Amino acid sequence: MRPQPLPNKALKIGNNIIIADLHLGYEESLAREGAYLPKAFHEMISSLKTMLQKEKPKRLIINGDLKHSFIPFRREKLELKAFFEEISPLVNEIVVVKGNHDVGIVWIKELGVEAVNELEISGWKIVHGHKIVEGNKFIIGHEHPAIRLRDEVGALIKAPIFLLSDELIVLPAFTPWAYGNDILREIVSPFLLKFNIEDAEVVVPIEDELLNFSTMKQLREVLRKI
Repeated sequence: MRPQPLPNKALKIGNNIIIADLHLGYEESLAREGAYLPKAFHEMISSLKTMLQKEKPKRLIINGDLKHSFIPFRREKLELKAFFEEISPLVNEIVVVKGNHDVGIVWIKELGVEAVNELEISGWKIVHGHKIVEGNKFIIGHEHPAIRLRDEVGALIKAPIFLLSDELIVLPAFTPWAYGNDILREIVSPFLLKFNIEDAEVVVPIEDELLNFSTMKQLREVLRKI
């Protein structure tokens, strides 16, 4: 079964919806360091609920970095609790695949949510992507993949992307605060070094549509000429 990217920065496989890198508690973590951002929590909840109500999956899979802080604190736990209270009624099951930020995972288990190191669906192994594991076909997060584009006034902006190939699918970060890692300049996940991503399709989710930017190789060639 071929995974289907969705404009909501999610992937659908049968009755499963997969998202990655929510980084709940990010604003609270910054506030503890004296930096303040408007909270994106309700924006993420609204976006996810709208998608789940439309797609009606049986299972939601969160592919790592559900939470942000490496040092768990109480307000982050409260945000996790509020998240599951909003989302759990819309699906039969929620599974969290552990990411490198998901320390203090016992909090997630205490909220009645299953947490695993990896998961396999239709021949695809779902892992977060921060460390290599054995297998042939993977769906990962972690990279926060993006490319730089020019907007209508000529300013450079970062756009989150999917990378899609027969062996590797890289999910965009679900959080709106992750502006993304420009994969044409830098790679974070070891999976993108292990697999040849030059033939991977670059797909940009924008509002209610998906824009196909051809392959990584062709995109590099076009950008060299600009």
